[in-house]
Formats: sequence, structure tokens, C-alpha cells
Amino acid sequence: MRRFSALYLRTVLVLAALSAAVPFLRAQGDAVLTHYWAVPTYYNPGAAGDTDNIRLRGGMRMQWVGIDGAPRTFLAAADMPFRFLGKRFGTGVVIQQESAGLFRNLTASAQIGYKFKALKGEFTGALQVGFFNEQFKGSEVYIPDDDDYHDGTDDAIPDRDVAGNAFDLGVGFYYVHKRFKAGISLLHANNPTVTFTSENSTTAGTGGSDETAKKYQFTARRSLYFTAEGNIPIKNTLFEVIPSLLVRSDFTFTDVAVTGRVRYKKLFTAGIGYRHDDALSLMLGAELKGIFIGYSYDYHLSDIAKASSGSHEIFAGYNLKLDFSEKNRNKHKSIRIM
Repeated sequence: MRRFSALYLRTVLVLAALSAAVPFLRAQGDAVLTHYWAVPTYYNPGAAGDTDNIRLRGGMRMQWVGIDGAPRTFLAAADMPFRFLGKRFGTGVVIQQESAGLFRNLTASAQIGYKFKALKGEFTGALQVGFFNEQFKGSEVYIPDDDDYHDGTDDAIPDRDVAGNAFDLGVGFYYVHKRFKAGISLLHANNPTVTFTSENSTTAGTGGSDETAKKYQFTARRSLYFTAEGNIPIKNTLFEVIPSLLVRSDFTFTDVAVTGRVRYKKLFTAGIGYRHDDALSLMLGAELKGIFIGYSYDYHLSDIAKASSGSHEIFAGYNLKLDFSEKNRNKHKSIRIM
């Protein structure tokens, strides 16, 4: 275990050292969630308001349990539909905090989408705007004396905590039919890049030399997502099958996840999932009176399974039904008793 933890730390340090040779260090981007189907707005702003509910979701992912510095992700999302000037819209917010080794990132985004009917379903075109915050805990860098790979005084590795923000932009298109949903989105469309200077350096214009200023850049990769989900009732039973798919690409690497769930009486759900060259997943869920809770376990298929007992996720949420019928458009009640 110690050997693997040391290897993980060395990997983080190697990535940091790369910033001396290339202008950008690629920061950890969006989390790979087994519950991707439960938080569709996390991957596609066009999914905001895809039901007639106020939908609240929150949860966490504990990845590679047993490995020091392994990724931990916390996520909260809320969305709802609304009408304005006779048109139908969707809106939502997504907040994510993730840690991995000495890196920390935080994203917060607001979403707005316009909806219209076509092809026996509803299309949504949406925009997402927010900010991306990246931190590197340089104060926690530790290089053993017998390390043959790194120099403890390497200027490419910040020796103090550094952090910065960048504007983040995304777009999405989503289609909802009676029996399926599908969408495509582009997140981090502007390749948000955080640029900052180590606190112990002197930047130009402060009376110091430009040569002493050590600048670092962290970039969230532009990512393309495709999601799809079906709903297949099993005739003459209280069961339904819910297949789903997630494909993502940062234009260098492509990941694919497929999931098959069975739901009973729209209350209890069990399923399995597979992420290509990564993990097999088992999941359980329940939804009662609008309250949702779900759990999943990932068994990893790579050599990382030798050092980790797997990954866990737990999500919970609440759905509040909205009524957009004509009879309730102008209806209201007074609490005054005449």
C-alpha cells in the first residue's frame, strides 16, 4: 500500500513538473459518476427542467478507497422548468467540489434553456455559465530524501499553495420523448485556464525581475458528452427496464459507460453498469413520495484493484411536482379569512 501511495504522489509531482516544459497543466475535469443518469444536468445543461418537477440532487463519490489522496467528489444540483411570456424554459444550478492528491477544484454553474415541441417530443437548447477554481497544495509537497525522480528545489513545483479562477462556459441540446431521452453537450467550451504566480515569486511591475516570477496554468479540458436513456415497460408486469448510456470525449481520449436498471412499481431499482476498461458497477435505489436515494459500488478492472477495495457513491434528492395546467395558471388562494 505504501508503495502504491508513493507511486500516486510521484504521479502528481510528475504532472506538476510538466508545467515547466509545456505551457499548460491539465487539471482533473468532470467526475466520472456511476449515477450519471441521476444527475443529467451535471453533464448536459439542456436536461434542466426535463420533467415537471423541481428536482434536487446531491451526493458524493469516494473513488479508489484505500489509496491515499484518491479522488473525492461532492456534487449538488437543482433544476426546474418554468414559463415566461407563454414559452417554456428550464433552469438549473450545479456545484461540484473535487479533490485528488494535492489538487482541489470547485465549479459552480447556472443553466438556462429554451424548450420547444417537435418530432412528438420536446427539444431544449441551453447555455451554462459559471466559474472554475483550481488549487494546488504546494505547502504539502513532500519529496523523500532518497527520491531519484525529483529535486526538492525544483522551481516547476510550487512550494506554497496556489489558486485561481477562470470563467467557464458550456452548451447543450436535449430531446425528451415519451419512451427515451437523449442529448449532446460541450462543457468547458472555452477551455477555462487558471493562471497564477507562486506566492514566493516576484512578478513583473513590482520592482523585481521577470526571471524570478514562476507562473503556473491549469486547464479544464473541453469535453463532449452524449447521453441517452430509455424506458421499456415489461408487459403485464409491474417492472420496467431502464437502459442508459454515457459517452464522453476530450478529443484525445473517449470513455463509454453503459447501465441497465430494472425498476419495480416505480419505487425500487436495481442495476448493473460497465465503464470501458475501468469498472463493473452494482447499484440500488429507491424513490418514495418524491424522496430519492441511491447507492453504487464499482469494482475496478485495472491493476488499481490490487491497492483499492473499489469505489462508492451515494446520492439523495427530492422531487416536487409542479402543475402547469391551464386551470392553475392564474389560480391562487388567500390566507385571509373574511
